[in-house]
Amino acid sequence: MAKKPPAPPRREGSLSRDRIIEAAIVLLDEAGESGLTFRALAERLVTGPGAIYWHIANKGELLIAACDAIVARAMSEARLDASPEASIRAIALGMFDAIDEHPWVGSALTHAPGQLPAVRLLERLGRSLRELGVRREREWTTVSALLSYVLGVGAQNAANRQFAFAEGLERDSFLASVSTAWSELDAAEYPFARSIAAQLSDHDDREDFLAGIDLILGGIHALT
Repeated sequence: MAKKPPAPPRREGSLSRDRIIEAAIVLLDEAGESGLTFRALAERLVTGPGAIYWHIANKGELLIAACDAIVARAMSEARLDASPEASIRAIALGMFDAIDEHPWVGSALTHAPGQLPAVRLLERLGRSLRELGVRREREWTTVSALLSYVLGVGAQNAANRQFAFAEGLERDSFLASVSTAWSELDAAEYPFARSIAAQLSDHDDREDFLAGIDLILGGIHALT
């Protein structure tokens, strides 16, 4: 009877919470949230699931920790010495790029309201809004609107990119086809959609996102 090959050596002693989180991020980037299991993570880390449970209680905790690591990196790259407006733009764009690179982050943030990743982002945005002179009674509604825009548009952009990848769509040709379809809509029923159809084919997602941030900042200035 042939002997079984020896199992790969376990390295439970070298495990740390940070190392587990980094491995989880890689697994999430490759397989998405559904692919994040303790079994798959244990195989990647060459250890047993029990060793991971010693550091992380469950998948929900791990997902939030991985999400927080991404948000913390994005926040650390935003300039602290910039003007409040520039800080908000940098924070927002950092999150837009982070969600674009890690599409699962958008979903994780929206499904974990009140958890540390969202609070970390809210704190940085809120400080900048306070520097802009937003009145205290308007702080919650203002930061909520800004946070919802950043996370909502970032998540939608990432979802669009994932959909295009899954369907094998090329962005320029897809947008051109949608632009053509809009331009052929009934002029009486869809006058606005027809009028902007040409703009759809060559728009830039990042520039559109920042334009939305500037619109929000304009509204904030009007209130202050």
